[in-house]
Amino acid sequence: MKVYTDKDASIDPIKDKTVAIIGYGSQGHAHALNLRDSGVKVIIGLREGSSSAPKAEAEGLEVFPVAEAAKRGDIVMLLVPDELAAELYESDIAANLRPGTYLTVAHGFNFHFKKIVPPKDSGVFMVAPKGPGHLVRSEFTKGMGVPCLLAVLQDPDGGAHDMGLAYAKAIGGTRAAVIETTFREETETDLFGEQAVLCGGLTELVRAGFETLVEAGYAPEMAYFECMHEVKLIVDLMYEGGIANMRYSISNTAEYGDLTRGKRVIGDEARKAMKEVLSEIQSGKFADEWIEEHKCGKPHFNELRKEGENHQIETVGAELRGLMPWLKDGRLVDKTRN
Repeated sequence: MKVYTDKDASIDPIKDKTVAIIGYGSQGHAHALNLRDSGVKVIIGLREGSSSAPKAEAEGLEVFPVAEAAKRGDIVMLLVPDELAAELYESDIAANLRPGTYLTVAHGFNFHFKKIVPPKDSGVFMVAPKGPGHLVRSEFTKGMGVPCLLAVLQDPDGGAHDMGLAYAKAIGGTRAAVIETTFREETETDLFGEQAVLCGGLTELVRAGFETLVEAGYAPEMAYFECMHEVKLIVDLMYEGGIANMRYSISNTAEYGDLTRGKRVIGDEARKAMKEVLSEIQSGKFADEWIEEHKCGKPHFNELRKEGENHQIETVGAELRGLMPWLKDGRLVDKTRN
């Protein structure tokens, strides 16, 4: 596995290029502003009437319709939701790519599962920050960076790797580390991590713990602190130095409970389910299911999202966070700006 840092990379390959960022959400705003602050020419491509346009313009960025941005870009970075990317590519981007244009993404989903088939005369690379866009931006402004993955899918002129590394440097990735991978590896591991651990697994574990305590008669506020609020404290210790570092910091009682009870909660049944989830990702079943859900108007997705937003842990949490005004200081997510 190859790992690159600042000393291994140069911004020179993209210094005279125009980067068209398609989309201005979490990743889009971060890439655009970091590139701009690194001295790279950036334009934004958005659909007519997009609510993101005023946010981009407030940062002094030029905003164009997607088709026009694709025409102007030497590098076209597609940073729209996975379920929208293939439709947008076919309707506004494909016919407007000039020969030699680099087409790039921050997640391999659509290319790996062949929802988008790029022209043979375009270089295709991926720069995937291993963190949400709001963190990519906040770390950059602090003089630091979020680690990135780099992969090349097509390289007709032989310059895709250096261009991708330059792009990663310009958004701050080489300040931490840029790890070389493949579209397949990034896509499948990313989806698995989200579904089984980072989002799906963690949120269900938190909610199940909260519900167990509340159903047993404990105050919802106590359940919130024990099963939600303190997650950050534990994760910060793991982020800093691994699981062993976290166990060094907690009490012996907590560590003994961890070592003897954790596998009872996440046991053979959970591991079997994880393997099934991974198999559905590898086969393309999940990708097809998600794209079909989108085409149908996302009825199941919206139902599940609403159920989650109305869960008791959300209402209790909102009340408790209201007692902690310091949580608003330096927020990563500010919907008025990004």
